[in-house]
Parts: sequence; structure tokens; C-alpha cells
Amino acid sequence: MALTLYHVDWCPECDVVRRKLAEAGLAYEGVIVPDVRPFRKQVYEVSGQYYVPVLKDGDTVLTETDEILAYIERKAEADRLAQR
Repeated sequence: MALTLYHVDWCPECDVVRRKLAEAGLAYEGVIVPDVRPFRKQVYEVSGQYYVPVLKDGDTVLTETDEILAYIERKAEADRLAQR
């Protein structure tokens, strides 16, 4: 399943996640959401809250930057091992 990252362009934490995804070589769909939190309906539907970044991978939904970064590392490592 494809990763989906809900983010805004100006968010420093979103930028950290985007850079980590690029470094890990993981493909993802980026969904830019509105700047105003109450208008982030997609984010709320996925995660139950309005804050970004939010990373969705199948049924897995992550809302905390540190958890997202750790997940990316684990997923990239699992992908590397599977390619051996």
C-alpha cells in the first residue's frame, strides 16, 4: 500500500518528514491541506485531529512527528531486507 502524507508547505515538522521520506527512498502521495486547522477535513477524517503532519499507511495512521520518523526508518529497513 502507498504511503500518504497530509501536510502543509510551511510546516517545519512536515518538512522534516518529507526529507526523511526522500532520504529513505520511500514513495508517497503528498496531500497538501488547508492552512487553517478547522478546514482540514481530510486530516480529521483520517486521524481524528486537525494537526499535521499525518502519515497514513494502509490502516496505520501516525500523528506524532517522532513516531512518523521512527516508522519511516522501520519501513525503509524492512523494504531493504525484503529486496535482498
